[in-house]
Amino acid sequence: KEQLGDSPNLFDYCFSENGLLAYKDGEKIGETSLVGHLGEDGLKRIIKWTLKYIANLDIPVMRGTFIEFRQGMLNISPIGRNCSREERNEFEKFDLANGIRKTMVEKMKEEFADLNLTFSIGGQISFDLFPTGWDKTYCLNYLPEAEFDEIHFFGDKTFKGGNDYEIFEHPRTIGHSIADADPLTTLNQLAELFKLPAPEKLTPPASH
Repeated sequence: KEQLGDSPNLFDYCFSENGLLAYKDGEKIGETSLVGHLGEDGLKRIIKWTLKYIANLDIPVMRGTFIEFRQGMLNISPIGRNCSREERNEFEKFDLANGIRKTMVEKMKEEFADLNLTFSIGGQISFDLFPTGWDKTYCLNYLPEAEFDEIHFFGDKTFKGGNDYEIFEHPRTIGHSIADADPLTTLNQLAELFKLPAPEKLTPPASH
């Protein structure tokens, strides 16, 4: 809702968190829980390790909300999700030069190998952690093959290790790699693909 307004009622299908929370025609049709899968002990183990690791990082800026608990995943941000837009942009540059997220992910893969987790770097400041198989392809479980001739997917993190990679490469989808996370970039590709006009600018969902 933060990104798309009252999205469950705007679209035939709506998938939050890779499809772990799924809606059809505004009605919930599926819900999967990270707590139910890992258990409290497994979850606490990950959270304690993560907070200790971040506390020992040497990065230019730290803010707040380093771990965001979601329905089917943990979103982990070394700088903290409370950073400003400018701080977010600067961290992205620092991360690209120093591999902060990449290094942390590799260490977590070793530490939690027994939990069969997948780590997916996405956006500018964070990465997701979820049980293997709970990536964006999970939403395809709710889209019967007989009912869809084509499924197009658009993403900016379609490289291996990015959070769009699995669904971008999936045999059921036609993948489109876009240059950035700007919604207008996607809309312009959609306009070209389906021969429909794209808007010149966008307004926040709350203003609709």
